[in-house]
Amino acid sequence: MYGKLNSACLYGIDGVLIEVETDLSNGLPQTSIIGLPDSAIREAVERVRAAIKNCGFKYPSQRVTINLAPADLRKEGSSFDLAIAIGLLTASAQIILPSEEKTMFIGELALDGSLRSVNGVLSMVDLAKREGFDSVMLPWENGQEARLVRGIRVYGVRHLKDMIPPASINLTQKPEGGETARPPVRVESLDHLLLNEQVLMVSEDGDDAPPGRALEDYADVLGQQHAKRALVIAASGMHNILLIGPPGTGKTMLIRRLPTIMPKLEEAEALEVTKILSAAGKLKESASGLIRTRPFRAPHHTISSGGLIGGGAIPKPGEVSLAHRGVLFLDELPEFNRQVLEVLRQPLEDKQVTISRARAVFTYPAQFLLAGSMNPCYCGWYGSETDVQRCTCSPRRIVHYRSRISGPMLDRIDLQLEVPRPREWQQEQASISSEEMRRQVLTAQAVQAERYRELPISWNSELSGALLRRFCKMEPRAHTLLQQTVEALGLSMRSYDRILKLSRTIADLAGADQIGMEHTAEAIQYRKLDMKNMSSN
Repeated sequence: MYGKLNSACLYGIDGVLIEVETDLSNGLPQTSIIGLPDSAIREAVERVRAAIKNCGFKYPSQRVTINLAPADLRKEGSSFDLAIAIGLLTASAQIILPSEEKTMFIGELALDGSLRSVNGVLSMVDLAKREGFDSVMLPWENGQEARLVRGIRVYGVRHLKDMIPPASINLTQKPEGGETARPPVRVESLDHLLLNEQVLMVSEDGDDAPPGRALEDYADVLGQQHAKRALVIAASGMHNILLIGPPGTGKTMLIRRLPTIMPKLEEAEALEVTKILSAAGKLKESASGLIRTRPFRAPHHTISSGGLIGGGAIPKPGEVSLAHRGVLFLDELPEFNRQVLEVLRQPLEDKQVTISRARAVFTYPAQFLLAGSMNPCYCGWYGSETDVQRCTCSPRRIVHYRSRISGPMLDRIDLQLEVPRPREWQQEQASISSEEMRRQVLTAQAVQAERYRELPISWNSELSGALLRRFCKMEPRAHTLLQQTVEALGLSMRSYDRILKLSRTIADLAGADQIGMEHTAEAIQYRKLDMKNMSSN
């Protein structure tokens, strides 16, 4: 007897359709799973065997062959348990499912027949919808996540027995009088498993609501108007930023409030970000639908290269992918291992991460705003000495500290500015709030959305090549100033382009169609480390 059901697994962060074929034939009772399964899938035989018996059904005492197609794709995880179990029950004529409905089966089985949640359900259900499936059956715990994909029926199952309608439950009981045969259970409809429409879907918060955490606001940061201006520019065009200053000047405090001024995720962006969290197994506690706020990730400086960009025997998304469409904050940047920082070069340029393994190549999205902070030297007081605090670092030691961040890495950071010790703490004065800064960011975003409405980009930081020359028209004086600066500071062509893109964002904030000299001058003064290097030479 032969049967075939459909399931799915993750490949990177995307779902891949897998056909679960079941064949029962005469021979010694044994079960084989073929099709490049991993250890978790091979162990599914014992989980499924126990679950079927503990639910009152009979495990086939025949030669059982289970094939996971396509056979040349490596499969991993426990999401095939439900499809294997139902495939065995239908192939052995113990259950007859509705034939008019095309259903995908996803879920891990416990030994008692209950279902456990699996990672990556959002990507799998989205795949099912795109492949034309009518419905998907999965663990109840994953139901809310699955309901985020509209236009497909979602059946939530707590226990394998739940598949049987209440009126047919007595048919699964063991027959009396020593009989071994029993009639098959015909499931006329699966509507009793259909999830309630009241399951939370997309958050309906208004677009005017600030997306940041309620207790964090830039109004709490006294002074630092120059740094706040730079953060508005960074958020407006998704430009990378680095804050440099002595301890206690508010660098971390400033950057941690960055999400409060950034626009909410659009529908497509929200689905993409939520898929990544689902694939990484970090969506289980979500209770408000699609992720609408931009991610903010702040890994510790002891993180490895694999933890930062993703990896492992079976690659999983790293911090750069978890920060996709949001902010990746590297506090005390020089304390990170230099080799770890260098792996950021590719994602900063390509907006994605490619991880190669012997059997497959995985690509994860990684479009993020890199925000960093650092002290000016090892002791932290260089350039900010007071009568109490003095820098104890030699010139050679200062150079060694700053060289922990390579030149090519600094090239990729658009805004580099000093954050001095605040002087406003001695007096009460009004401080610009997150809401005021966010209004400026939304204004610049609206300009960019209109400009790039027919292009596959959204931000000024994504401009390159012909698009850069097309949209970054400069006044003659501004062009002359930029050329003279590049020659005087010995900047690379990458730095030239980044200053140009930064000037475009500053012009957008000012409501100017053409980049003026004042916009270029402001962009240039944010290359603080380039100026420091020139003065030291």
